[in-house]
Amino acid sequence: MPETNVREIVSGFGHENVRAAHRTTLEITGEKKLSIEGDCIIAVGVDKTFAGLSSEFKEKLRKPNARLTLLIEADGIVNQVTAYGSPRLLLSHPTDMVVRKSDFICDRTLAVRADKAANDLSRELVDKLKNPKQRTKITLIVNL
Repeated sequence: MPETNVREIVSGFGHENVRAAHRTTLEITGEKKLSIEGDCIIAVGVDKTFAGLSSEFKEKLRKPNARLTLLIEADGIVNQVTAYGSPRLLLSHPTDMVVRKSDFICDRTLAVRADKAANDLSRELVDKLKNPKQRTKITLIVNL
């Protein structure tokens, strides 16, 4: 059976309080504000949250063998994160999408068992993400 993939593009912005210091999660949010405590958040003001993702994308992400590749891009610097979907995903939070190293699932969880969290991203990319004017592109690709 040929490998099929579905792709979504999410655009957002950096923020001066991006620290990308969290060891087990990374998050993108539709919120425009970010407190210093939000150390897993890497992009704010994203133009697409769970409600904006296609039903085909969500359906594939809920398959038992779904693999999610995230390409996080800012000013020509790209980092890749690989994680996994799950039939248990709710994909329903109105603003936040979280990628986790653990298997924990709640309404904010986009994917689990990730190979990277916020603190694993290159500091070169994180420096770009600290600029509130920096457009950020996150490409989400689900493979079965």
